[in-house]
Amino acid sequence: MVDSIGEVPAPAWDALVSPDDPFLEHRFLHALERSGSVGGDSGWEPRFVLVESGGDLVGAVPLYRKDNSYGEFIFDFGWANGAHRAGLRYYPKLVAAVPFTPVTGRRLLVRPDHDQATETLLAEVQAVATREDASSVHMLFCTEAETQRLGAAGYKTRLSMQFHWTNREPPFRDFDDFLATFRSRSRKQVRKERTGAGANLRLTTLTGPELGAREWKALEHFYLANSAKHGSQRYLTPAFFGLVRETLAERVVASLAFRGDELVAGTLNFERGQHLYGRYWGTLEEHPFLHFELCYYRLIERAIAQGHTRFEAGAQGEHKLKRGLAPALTHSAHWFAHPGLAVAVERFIDEEAAAVRAEVAAYAQLSPFRRDGDE
Repeated sequence: MVDSIGEVPAPAWDALVSPDDPFLEHRFLHALERSGSVGGDSGWEPRFVLVESGGDLVGAVPLYRKDNSYGEFIFDFGWANGAHRAGLRYYPKLVAAVPFTPVTGRRLLVRPDHDQATETLLAEVQAVATREDASSVHMLFCTEAETQRLGAAGYKTRLSMQFHWTNREPPFRDFDDFLATFRSRSRKQVRKERTGAGANLRLTTLTGPELGAREWKALEHFYLANSAKHGSQRYLTPAFFGLVRETLAERVVASLAFRGDELVAGTLNFERGQHLYGRYWGTLEEHPFLHFELCYYRLIERAIAQGHTRFEAGAQGEHKLKRGLAPALTHSAHWFAHPGLAVAVERFIDEEAAAVRAEVAAYAQLSPFRRDGDE
């Protein structure tokens, strides 16, 4: 175990990471640490688990010790409160995730030719839980395949839901080709929103290397403004944005709105391989439909142009449904040291899973896409 990603050679770590995942890359995790967004008094203390064979890194888990449940997006505040009422200690706990990033990805990073390292990783995670006197271990936004392995290891598997855009086969040629899959009424609504969003504004989509100092500073400002507007915690420090520009610029896509020469709104997004991820949005002015244009439509356009297979627009938000993002199940897995708490949580997540599946089915019926017989 190491207490900083900086103790792990970047090439060795990155060799374990999916080619479509920009958030588990060494430099992204390191930027979180170097900027003070993670570590210190942030509530996220790195406890990375590593497995080596013959001097080579063959397995790892991005693990963090936590004394709260903020910045996770798989909510367990009810579990913590229930434990407290029962006289049980809930914190500290261990979380395998990318801090503040509700994006599905592998949490058991194993080199393909060393599958046996998975069992060693799980044993080492349990050893860290014992050393830290942790009440529980939470693997958040893990893959569906991983939940099967984790379930067999005694974890309670949980379902949640997001809205994702996925390309088809053959891929969409352009946005109009995508829009042609909508019902007539929904197509008209999207066109109305796109036209209205551009009124009196200049809109553009740029990659990180195309952004100047002014644009980078504006993205930081938009993040701060949106946090203040919603009264939400500011997880990212100002230094993070400078480090992203310095070390991760080629992973960044920004959709921006100008009024004249003034930047008034924008989104900070990340892409790698065949995936695009929407992350942070902010605006200094209120304009009808601008959020939909910068956060969804222009990024779907980008995904189509780049031949991406998936665009994820972040957690929650049923308004995404009418903009062409479909309900998708997401997964997590949870282990508890106290048997009584484990039983209570298992009962809850079994009931919750039925509700989540029903919700996904209901949303699917409300989608804007054409069915047989529709115009």
